[in-house]
Amino acid sequence: MQLADVRAAEAADATTISRLLAESIRGSYEEILGEIPVRRLLSAQCALPRIRAEIEIPGGAPGWLGWLVATGTDGAVVGAVAGGVPVPGEGELYALAVTPGARRGGVGTALLGAATDRMRAFGAHRQRVTLPAEQDPSLPFYERQGFAPIGTARLCRSL
Repeated sequence: MQLADVRAAEAADATTISRLLAESIRGSYEEILGEIPVRRLLSAQCALPRIRAEIEIPGGAPGWLGWLVATGTDGAVVGAVAGGVPVPGEGELYALAVTPGARRGGVGTALLGAATDRMRAFGAHRQRVTLPAEQDPSLPFYERQGFAPIGTARLCRSL
C-alpha cells in the first residue's frame, strides 16, 4: 500500500471515519469482548454526529487536537487517528484505525507519527493510549512503537 498523504480530516471525511472505526472495532473485538460490549464501543466511538462535531470544532476544544486521515495514492481514506493533550505534557490517543487492506503497510505508523508531532507541538512529552481489551490485537503494534504497559490495557511512552 502506497501512502499518499496524512492530513487533517475534513467534514466530508466523517462518514468514512465512522465506517472505518466501526469496521475496525467489529473486526478486532467481537470475539474478544462479545456482542454487547462491542455495541457499546460502536455507539460511543462511531456515532456520525459525534465525529462530524469533532472534525468541525472551530479552533479545537481545550486539549483536543482533532482527527487526521491517511489517504492512498487514489485519494481514498485508508486510516484515521484522533488525539489530544488533555493534561499538560500528556498526549492521549483516542482512536487509531486502518482499513484491513492497508494494514502492515506503514499507514498506522504514519498516522501515529503525525499525531505525535501534533502532541509534541502542544507540549506533550509523554503519550498514552487505553486499549479496549487486555489481549488487544493492536498491542504488538504499540509495543513496536515504544509503548509499555502502565496498567490493565493502558500503555505509555516518552516522546
